[in-house]
Amino acid sequence: MLSCETKYPVLLVHGMGFRDRKIFNYWGRIPKELENRGCKVFYGHQDANGTIENNSLMIKKSLDKALIESGSEKVNIIAHSKGGLDARYLISSLGEYKKVASLSTVDTPHHGSQTVDFLLKFPDILVKATGKITDFFMYICGDSCPESYQVFQELTTDYLEKFNIENPDMPDIYYQSYGFFMKNIFSDIVMSFPYSVIKSIEHENTDGLLTERAMNWTNFRGMFTSPSRRGISHCDTTDLRRRRFTKKMPDNEYEIADIVDFYIRLVAELKEKGF
Repeated sequence: MLSCETKYPVLLVHGMGFRDRKIFNYWGRIPKELENRGCKVFYGHQDANGTIENNSLMIKKSLDKALIESGSEKVNIIAHSKGGLDARYLISSLGEYKKVASLSTVDTPHHGSQTVDFLLKFPDILVKATGKITDFFMYICGDSCPESYQVFQELTTDYLEKFNIENPDMPDIYYQSYGFFMKNIFSDIVMSFPYSVIKSIEHENTDGLLTERAMNWTNFRGMFTSPSRRGISHCDTTDLRRRRFTKKMPDNEYEIADIVDFYIRLVAELKEKGF
């Protein structure tokens, strides 16, 4: 059995649209399995639809709390989707790089979404209305400062081109990034509609929300999928359904039959690297 007893604890940073909950954990079976293998796990506890800057300030508090409770000097951050951008801002713009040993991003839009670029060409009044409605529901769900309209802007290619210049990788931190993709529109019924839209606009492999171009960042480990005809969606990468994708065994390192296995391998590799 692979050990996940890393030198530094793991801080899981969620993506957009969800919060860290005890009853319905954003990460499904993943945290419990990591803990069963010796890993200390903590959470970012940022807003679901907060801006990158505001969310980073929230994660900073969670990071400091994790360091106190674990007695460690640093953490390994594993971030999903927009959480990867929040984490990069935390490290570079907020200057928290001395407290972070590694950053692993999963399905993070580092280079922005061309589909978001397209959608924001709709009348601004409609985009703002969508943002306000979304903010209302996010506030009910627990967000302290939801700003969906601003978050939409932060996912554009132009915004993130500037963001990447202002938030470069820090030399003493190990960075790595991962991407996943659905094999067809039927891979995940929840993602079928956005998959078809993004596929028609960007013409690339996509997880239903993002493409390889967007997710490819420092030390890109590749695009992963399942060994079955199903593939792996954006929601699948956080174990939304709490079960294996398929009973079929993987034929190579880029195939994942159970997303839990992916995170076990990721953390085990961090341990081997001394993190």
